[in-house]
Amino acid sequence: MITVAAVVFRDADGRMLAVRKRGTDRFLLPGGKLEPGESPAEAAAREVQEELGVRVTPDELTLLGEFEAAAANEPDHVVRSTVFTHPAAITPCAAAEIAELRWASLEELSSDPSVAALTRDHVVPALR
Repeated sequence: MITVAAVVFRDADGRMLAVRKRGTDRFLLPGGKLEPGESPAEAAAREVQEELGVRVTPDELTLLGEFEAAAANEPDHVVRSTVFTHPAAITPCAAAEIAELRWASLEELSSDPSVAALTRDHVVPALR
């Protein structure tokens, strides 16, 4: 079991931000693994700063839910993600291990096989 925290960002057109990490082919939410002693919201805020260069605070995040699915980039593992939403528009910049940013509609994300199962099968339906 891999435990992570992630954040849903939406733009003015309702599209959601997905990221692809270097050396992988799946798009997923920005976020990552918790460090010892971190809450999921603290980890999500830290990871967003590292991956997107966007500063958010834990109190700006709203819990969407906790979801489990097959890990997108680690075969034979399950990922459990605490997923938050953020209310404001952002201007992300790919940093750290992020190779590509993608803004896509919920419809596009729900039908694209390159989108991680957790995002496609759990987060997108929760947002609808």
